[in-house]
Amino acid sequence: QLKLSINGENSQFVRFSQSKVRQSGLVDDASLSISLINNGRTCTSSFTLTGNINIDTSIALKELERMRKEIVTLPLDLFVVVPENTGSSWEDLNGELLNQDDVVSALSPAMKGVDLAGIWASGRIFTGNANSSGQKHWFATDTFSLDYSLITPDERMVKGTYAGSHWNQDEYVKNMASSISKLRLMEKTGKKIDPGKYRTYIAPAGVADIVGMFSWGGVGEASIQQGDSSLCRMRQNNVKMSPCFTLSEDFTSGMVPRFNYNGELAPSKLDLILSGSLQNTLISTRTAKEYGVKSNFASEHESMRSPVLSTGELNEDNIIQNLDKGIYLSNLHYLNWSDRPGGRITGMTRYACFWVENG
Repeated sequence: QLKLSINGENSQFVRFSQSKVRQSGLVDDASLSISLINNGRTCTSSFTLTGNINIDTSIALKELERMRKEIVTLPLDLFVVVPENTGSSWEDLNGELLNQDDVVSALSPAMKGVDLAGIWASGRIFTGNANSSGQKHWFATDTFSLDYSLITPDERMVKGTYAGSHWNQDEYVKNMASSISKLRLMEKTGKKIDPGKYRTYIAPAGVADIVGMFSWGGVGEASIQQGDSSLCRMRQNNVKMSPCFTLSEDFTSGMVPRFNYNGELAPSKLDLILSGSLQNTLISTRTAKEYGVKSNFASEHESMRSPVLSTGELNEDNIIQNLDKGIYLSNLHYLNWSDRPGGRITGMTRYACFWVENG
């Protein structure tokens, strides 16, 4: 039995430093992964595709022959996921990207007058999956992102990102102007605050890092079964988070494929934490076999592939006014579990952080 998986991109990259183009290039890249399953044993391999069908077919057949010899020497895999045909899928999503020749002229004017370092990435990414049972999946989409930092003369920084699948010049200019306004504030004399408890607003970039921690010893069923999850107390002692907190695995945006490496289709939407209560965990078929639970076709590592955190009622324009007095954190980094069983995270602030008074 056989599983094949292809991943690749057709992308443009532009690197900026001091708001000037320092490097630009195009990348056409793809790789093929092969998994061979025989008598409860699994052997895997991967290689970069050349783009020449005859050469790539020859490499794949030679690799498969090598794997057939190797697999008989490998130990039994008690929880091997055998390929099945549960239906095929095809998603080919077209965005509206900047023309490659227009990227520099579209991006540069909004950067004028500041020291910007960053990287632009834009193009088509694709992934496919097929198995010997006849199942086939394909996913492709267009995306872009500008990940950048604005830097003051004394090397204080403001971090910014503008990304999506449909380019909007006005929204980009607005995004850059907002970051530049924060940069001007960073030029003021810094304020040292004492350790303590403060009313704090964490911007979306920082919240995204916190949400990412849920994929690391968090919402995975295997982690909970092994007692290594930060959510164990939610499962075992019915501990709840704030009723304002709802976290879902949601593929309806179409930004990532629903199928995993085994070609299994996850639900379009799965509530993980609903109004502060643990509703579901991410369960791979391998974990399901090991612990006798039902799979929801999560990824191999049971990490979130398309997390969505439900929004609140605070309008972005009213953030500072509602904060009134406290700390505005635009970003976080070096997050880690300081007490995983207790669900406590430690980390550091990063980039533009502000003290707010009187809104």
